[in-house]
Amino acid sequence: MSEPSTPAAAGSSTAEPCAAALAQASAEVRAALDELSKVSFVAHRDASSALPSVLAAAGDAESLEWLAACRRLFEFDRDAGRAFTRGTPDAIAASGAVLPWTRQVLRFLDLQGSWKAIDGFMSNLGNAYGALGPIGQIRWADIGFAWCTRHADSGNAYFSTPVRDLAGRQGVPGIEQLSAPAEELFTTRRLGLATFLPGAIRVRALLGAGAIAPWARRGIDVLTADRFRGEAYFRLESDESLRLLLDDLPGFRAAQNERFLKMVLTAWYGEAVDVQDSGWAPDKGRPFVETDGRAVLAPVTLPDREHAVLGVLHVAGHLQFGTYAVAPLKGLFAELGLDAEITEARAISWEPLIAQFGDDVVRFKLLFDVCEDLRVDNAIAMIAPTHLRRMLRLASLVAMPEGIARDYYQLALGTLQFALDRPHPLPRPVADLLARLLEPDATVIDAFRIARMLLPMLADLGHPHTPEDVQDAYLPGRSPNLGREVKAAQGPGSQAERSEQKESESGEGEGEPDEDSESVEQEMGPQDAEADDSGGAAAHAQSAANRKGSGETKTGERAQQQANKANGPDRGLPYPEWDYRENRYKADWAWVAEKVLAESNPAEAQRLADRHAGTLKRLKKAIQSQKPTRPAPLTRQMDGDDLDLEATVRYVTERVAGRSPEARVYKRRAIRNRDVAVTLLADLSTSIMQTVADGNGRLVDTIRAGVMLFAESMEEVGDPYAIAGFCSKYRDNVNYYRIKDFDQPYNDQVRATVGGLSGRLATRMGAAIRHAVHRFEGVQTPRRLLLLLSDGRPEDYDDGGDRRYLHEDTRMAVKEAVNAGVHPFCITVDTLANQYLPQIFGRGHYLVLDDVGSLPGKLPEIYLRLRR
Repeated sequence: MSEPSTPAAAGSSTAEPCAAALAQASAEVRAALDELSKVSFVAHRDASSALPSVLAAAGDAESLEWLAACRRLFEFDRDAGRAFTRGTPDAIAASGAVLPWTRQVLRFLDLQGSWKAIDGFMSNLGNAYGALGPIGQIRWADIGFAWCTRHADSGNAYFSTPVRDLAGRQGVPGIEQLSAPAEELFTTRRLGLATFLPGAIRVRALLGAGAIAPWARRGIDVLTADRFRGEAYFRLESDESLRLLLDDLPGFRAAQNERFLKMVLTAWYGEAVDVQDSGWAPDKGRPFVETDGRAVLAPVTLPDREHAVLGVLHVAGHLQFGTYAVAPLKGLFAELGLDAEITEARAISWEPLIAQFGDDVVRFKLLFDVCEDLRVDNAIAMIAPTHLRRMLRLASLVAMPEGIARDYYQLALGTLQFALDRPHPLPRPVADLLARLLEPDATVIDAFRIARMLLPMLADLGHPHTPEDVQDAYLPGRSPNLGREVKAAQGPGSQAERSEQKESESGEGEGEPDEDSESVEQEMGPQDAEADDSGGAAAHAQSAANRKGSGETKTGERAQQQANKANGPDRGLPYPEWDYRENRYKADWAWVAEKVLAESNPAEAQRLADRHAGTLKRLKKAIQSQKPTRPAPLTRQMDGDDLDLEATVRYVTERVAGRSPEARVYKRRAIRNRDVAVTLLADLSTSIMQTVADGNGRLVDTIRAGVMLFAESMEEVGDPYAIAGFCSKYRDNVNYYRIKDFDQPYNDQVRATVGGLSGRLATRMGAAIRHAVHRFEGVQTPRRLLLLLSDGRPEDYDDGGDRRYLHEDTRMAVKEAVNAGVHPFCITVDTLANQYLPQIFGRGHYLVLDDVGSLPGKLPEIYLRLRR
């Protein structure tokens, strides 16, 4: 755990009042405090910082009881003691008392390994009192203690979950709504709270409390049929779960109204804009209309039609008015001295542009979006005059977000009022800067420059801490512009350039009015147009279609768009996949993308190294004993100490036969090592996050230790090696994580990455094996090994429930690897693996570990046996 700063470390200004308060305490209190120094320095320091708050809220007797609790908690677990003492001031401020929650914390002492639960309890204690009141706080704690008694990890998950998320604005009844089905699932199916809670909270937020019970009942059926798929269901990672949610979601269905949305875009922009599904799922948070630089991407559902219409108009406006145009983007990169290759066919990333802002990256992104959205919405208003008024009206009808997001939301709201020349809260210097974005020749470069100037001017805007803080900062109809990689598009970068281009293409004179941009206002009054878009926009769309031809994208153009999307660089490399049902390979069926793991945990890596130091020492000793120390004969050499009799006979025979063999007829003695290269490929699917059967931690902790000891041993052996991980979600989304390459040194960065390994998604093993074999192509060694570390069978969300399908594909991938000179060997901790691994890898080419805890030491030993 990271150690936050404490009042004692804040400086003399804080230390002096603490000292004064302690000086007035009774001798018994001071003596009890001094006794804590015998426990540890940290215990004495943290208790000294928190004790003045205790003394101010309670008498000496309660302070003595609190100090006794400090001592017991520090002796129980140092992290538990720190969480208790450091959370004390906030707990007192929220509750106005000391003993009630102090005595509650002491209940954790009867529970083994509960320091994480104590940390979560103290972190949420203030919010529990604030949201639930004193009586509700007691009920919240009692439910949590019951979970701690049932299952330690579930108790940790309960107390680590924010109280407001548990309650769902319904108080204690909201917590009980979640706990009741969770208890049934744990009792009947041993499903932990850590798996159930996040999905259940999301289901309630999307569909209401009444949806939790039927969702859980359906999940029991899936869990009964298959444990892996059941857990994915409850995490909202499976087709069954997402399909149920999507079917029940209320709101405006974009797919069912695609033709209407396209007509609206054709009406206002005079040309067809493709509208496609964004792939949004309920677990991704707030639904936004987005773009990939080519098409408008709409989620399956939006709150209502007005959200949908304004959203597609706004995002299409970014495409029309140059947010992703090639020329401005090249100018922006050049202005900052950055080298970037931007073409129509290549996905671009804004990361080089925003990396300069360091810890303020998220703040800058939000400010840039405020500026660029203002520029684009103002440009849209030049052709759709009611656009800004409609956006302002919709924003005023939606509930204002809470927390940090409110400040950014209000800033964006103020820019709309400013653009409409209405009273606004913007400071004069901010308004003066934003005025530039309302000029016809403004481009995305201006938005970037102004956002950079606003960053220090609006330093009082807080740092968003969660994805929800960022998502809630956007007005309805708007969305993050830098949320996904896009392909740069040719096109104008400003409203002025677009107008010039349209006039050039149509041959209209400079002074002639644009009939299309005003027809709706002429056919309908301003109030009518603002109140109801459907009739006016549809009529305008039909009118535009009659004048300009079909508003639909041409078949050839659409096919080319789909081809461009399919062949984008973000999909990675395609591989065939074997379909046993059709007895054939599906060409380019599975796509593998190489990625870098973002997780990094140096502290965990050091903990693992310390814990397994004895095992590593034993392994290194065994490795040293295997290293060759005597010279061995090297045969068929061009020069040497003696003749190689066998090579000499072969040479003479070939010469007599009329051939021209090389004269490799000598031998010499030298120390010779085996030429072996190995890749350790770890299964990083969701199931590695489960608790091991003996209750000693999670499987991922054992896998981290195994990978680390393997790497340390390989450094001692000296053979070239690589470490990688894989997971998948559908055939076109197989992730291959390069943790260490063959030519990459094993350093602290790699160790930290290993320490941060975690599980995600599913196990499309065949595609991962094929890519691992592909990665061997640049390795020049006679023997190549592929060690697979797995905890379960090959499965993915789109296998249709046919387990044999991916089993057969993995079997064919193993055969392909052997034919390529790579020898796979699978190590698994799945006790049921004997049912399927013989068919996949063949007998003698896999090992099932009955004892998960033996993995760290066994993994290097297995390699040493295989390399002989």
